[in-house]
Amino acid sequence: MSKLFTPLTLASGITMPNRISKAAMEENMAEYGQIPGRDLVNLYQHWADGQLGMIITGNVMVAPDAMTGPGGVYLGKETLSDPDVRQRFEDWSAAGKSGGAALYMQISHPGRQVYAAMGTDVVSASATRLNMEGPAAKMFTDARALTGDEVEAMVTRFGDTAEAAEQAGFDGVQIHSAHGYLVAQFLSPLTNLRDDKWGGSLENRARFLLEIVRAVKARTGKNFGVGVKLNSADFQKGGYDENDAKQVVQWLNKEGIDFVELSGGSYESAAMAGAAEQDNPSSTLLREIYFIEFAKIIQEVADMPLMVTGGITKRSTAETALESGAVEIVGIARALGFNPHIAKDWEAGQNLDIEMNLSTSKNKTIRVLSGMAMTKANLYRMGAGKLPKNKMSPMLSIIKQQMKQGKQTKTYRRWLESRKIS
Repeated sequence: MSKLFTPLTLASGITMPNRISKAAMEENMAEYGQIPGRDLVNLYQHWADGQLGMIITGNVMVAPDAMTGPGGVYLGKETLSDPDVRQRFEDWSAAGKSGGAALYMQISHPGRQVYAAMGTDVVSASATRLNMEGPAAKMFTDARALTGDEVEAMVTRFGDTAEAAEQAGFDGVQIHSAHGYLVAQFLSPLTNLRDDKWGGSLENRARFLLEIVRAVKARTGKNFGVGVKLNSADFQKGGYDENDAKQVVQWLNKEGIDFVELSGGSYESAAMAGAAEQDNPSSTLLREIYFIEFAKIIQEVADMPLMVTGGITKRSTAETALESGAVEIVGIARALGFNPHIAKDWEAGQNLDIEMNLSTSKNKTIRVLSGMAMTKANLYRMGAGKLPKNKMSPMLSIIKQQMKQGKQTKTYRRWLESRKIS
């Protein structure tokens, strides 16, 4: 049997039936109140039926006024006090685990990467603003620096969400400290300009992540899993780099982490969405596993299993990644947006490649947005009980996604106002 389908036991004692994971992808499919809806449960049932080894959810936010998108899910200390809402989260976890997969909830805070249209108080490690080109520059606003007390409170929020996730039936959480979100903003010297214990040296900049890990483990049971999604680099001059990542992983070695998923980039440098791989379009491996070379570097110091994700659409590519010895887990999020049963198919030797009509635009932003929009369109289709489509218009998908996001933003702002009144 291929190594792709052999089990892996994590530090928490959780056993993955195989090495294929649905890596996190933000579904933006919450219902009013930022809670899981029936469509989201249906989507995870599709993936569970595909017999994945591990399913990592899209971003679940630790603060109600800080969302990566207006259709995201929020889980806080108070959320499960409502029996009906608790049932929604329990239905979600039951669906995701029904096929035998280990189910991890990705928990996150976007920091300064919040759309201005959402009308919330935008915070970060320091007072900075996203440096975006063209029309995208107007989509974001200035962030203010968190106070020391607010940083401590934010650590507690991550613990609150992890504790609630365990209560709702999830097997573990993955702390999102990549892609330019808040934890990554603390790690990067480009966005962390603080001069207190949370800034300056890498040790201080990593303190936020390490304190979150400790808070999560203190608030959950010994068999509850904890993973970390970590940037291998910012892909920006003067930013967080692979040497920083190696040191952070060495510190994480001491924390009993189940696995580290390696990614990279941010909204300013969207390597995580496939923009960077175009620099070497002749290499299939680099096109399909953006971070495998970084994984080989990090593997030199990592005690925990490593995972890579990013554009994998061929079984042969996933097998190559595992055979390299650099990683123990491969994530196939994008492919699962086009074939939810890809793991089952690959084990049976069927549908070994996924065909997608991705944008060939020379504009990196268009390539990234169209890829995400087409994938999300299929997630909505599967949630509604329809089959995914392999061919659709990249530009039309972007337009439809923007229209849907506009409606979701109005609903989200109405919910925020209702929280203030109550």
